[in-house]
Amino acid sequence: MGRILAIDYGRKRCGVAVTDVLGIAANGLPTVRSCDLESFLIDYCGREPIDRIIVGLPKNMDGTPSESMRYIQPFLNRLAKILPNIPVEMYDERFTSRLAERAIAQSGLSQKRRREKGLIDETAAVIILTDWLTHRSPGSSLPPMPF
Repeated sequence: MGRILAIDYGRKRCGVAVTDVLGIAANGLPTVRSCDLESFLIDYCGREPIDRIIVGLPKNMDGTPSESMRYIQPFLNRLAKILPNIPVEMYDERFTSRLAERAIAQSGLSQKRRREKGLIDETAAVIILTDWLTHRSPGSSLPPMPF
């Protein structure tokens, strides 16, 4: 059984999270610059078996895709070409950055660590993956959202 990898895609940085080998818990990986993400994924997927990639789907409050999709869609197109054997699914990421900020503020981390720019992105990716795992568990009624 392979891992599930999640990406909180941003213009400058991307948060990345991955499940444990049993697919139960989400753990953050170091934040990756957007320009380095493709090579990071090729390397990581070459070392670890990945069953699926979840990419955060930015939506407006009315449920329509946000303006951010104009730079995420080209990434998704390239991802399908560089890792054609790994299914990619989009998952609603609304409020994940705010939830990440709140979780970090309540975490007890030092002020210096809380100010690290990539920490919010990493935490947002963990939240996306954790939420995806929760809603995809046995008995879940939510259908998958392929891109």
